[in-house]
Amino acid sequence: MAVLERTPVVLIAGFPGRATEAVDQLAAELGAEPGTVVVRHELAALREGVVRRTLRQDGRSSTEVLELAHGCVSCTLRADLLPLLCRLAARDSVRRIVLALDPAFEAEAVCQAVESVVVTGIVGRVDGPAARDVRVEAVLTCLDARTWPADATGEETLAERDLAAADDERTVAQVAVGQVDFADALVVLGPAADVLEQDRLAAVLARLVPDAPVCWADGPVPAVELEALLARIPAGSRRGRVFDAHAPLLRGQPPLGTEHGVTLVEFAASRPFHPERLHEALDVLFDGVVTARGRMWLATQPEEVVWLESAGGGLRVGGAGRWLAAMSDDEVAQADPARRALAALRWDDTFGDRDVSLVILAHDADPADIRHALHWALVEDDELRLVERAPERVARWADPFGEWHEDPCADGESDAAQAKSQRGEGK
Repeated sequence: MAVLERTPVVLIAGFPGRATEAVDQLAAELGAEPGTVVVRHELAALREGVVRRTLRQDGRSSTEVLELAHGCVSCTLRADLLPLLCRLAARDSVRRIVLALDPAFEAEAVCQAVESVVVTGIVGRVDGPAARDVRVEAVLTCLDARTWPADATGEETLAERDLAAADDERTVAQVAVGQVDFADALVVLGPAADVLEQDRLAAVLARLVPDAPVCWADGPVPAVELEALLARIPAGSRRGRVFDAHAPLLRGQPPLGTEHGVTLVEFAASRPFHPERLHEALDVLFDGVVTARGRMWLATQPEEVVWLESAGGGLRVGGAGRWLAAMSDDEVAQADPARRALAALRWDDTFGDRDVSLVILAHDADPADIRHALHWALVEDDELRLVERAPERVARWADPFGEWHEDPCADGESDAAQAKSQRGEGK
């Protein structure tokens, strides 16, 4: 029985501004190749339930105005983009699809939907995810060398930039860092403000996405250079894969030394955090830090893996399932084999696989200060004995993370925490 080739899809993303303009230029370059379809959804009027969708192929262009019953990004994705990918993939004339993403579309959300959302109602096609028909060839992110560092480390919200959809409380930094973190390749629009800033940006990118090839561009990028960039993407690159909270925190082989003040700080501990001290210590992850992520063990929540992820002044803390030690034998048997193997290497007779594992990318902070603050937030020896012998007493400790992290914080908490924390559902 013949195996049908899935149509490759290239996603191009960029933050509003110069990078968004580059998205259209790069899409046009790739779209000049015969058999390539360029798809762009313009979501500026999304709140009114109106989306403009443009298709370009072989020098021809068509635009259609879509009216959605519910004006939201998710509805656009499910009701139009995913079925469109399936229909285009079925055409013999289509050899590649390029998605020039509107800033409201996140590449990670699109890739996750392609893999998991069931597409129904297409005549002649069995219902199922779009991933049956298409595969992600690459995620390409454009960034402005002059503005991205400030965007990635600031506290401004999308709403303050007038970029937020309804109920979107994320910061500019969370989106700017997320776009780069999910990329297989980067186009950096230069030059930076000066040579030092460009070197610092290169050092950050080398640690944030070490496997991603980078094209430093002072002007339009021709198709031949763009195809060469895509060809340099390593075979093991993520290509749309969405990693869970138990995937390795250090991906690829990032430089572990300090360069131009930029360094990766690894923090690991075999004892839990005291929730109130952790809440106070979290301020250390905002000043001079690009991003932090990792798994946490809270003394008051012995069954739950708590996921932390920050970017600039934005923070998400949420649940990531249960520790293996808190599962039944049947549940453990169904867990990911790689996770079980890694847990077996560090299994503790008392606490099982519970631990703390964080990676912090600092660009203007003292790693010693970060480690000191996080060590201070861990339970002390007498508290650890309570965790082991009297968990019912520990459960009564005040826990700012009891319903994950609310925004704003309760009265009496630090102004910095109120300004910088935001509720999230984790990974």
